Amino acid sequence: MKNFTFLLESLKIKLYICCVKKGIEFHIEFYCNLFFNNIMNKSELVSAIAAESGLTKADSKKALDAAVAAVSKALKGGDKVTLVGFGTFSVAKRAARQGINPATKKAIKIPAKSVVKFKAGSELEL
Repeated sequence: MKNFTFLLESLKIKLYICCVKKGIEFHIEFYCNLFFNNIMNKSELVSAIAAESGLTKADSKKALDAAVAAVSKALKGGDKVTLVGFGTFSVAKRAARQGINPATKKAIKIPAKSVVKFKAGSELEL
């Protein structure tokens, strides 16, 4: 249990548990699975692409890298990328705003920036 608490603190995740003493281990195990076990990394995605398409892992990695590069290039150019049935990637502008530095509690100006947004397509619904 100490290792899990350390891991949460190192990731700056606050865990609030409202339960009786007997239920704490169940909740900690649940949150651990929720945050850390259901994430697919790039190598797992490459393996899944290889298994689904019949390509080698090397070719699957090249295809994934090319797709990511093409989407990135289009978004940097201000375009919208729509993959029918999967979803749409677009660029949104965030206006400049006032914020607070949590360490000093002083007001700071957060500059305007562009962010990537993703809207899931109808066939992607879980």
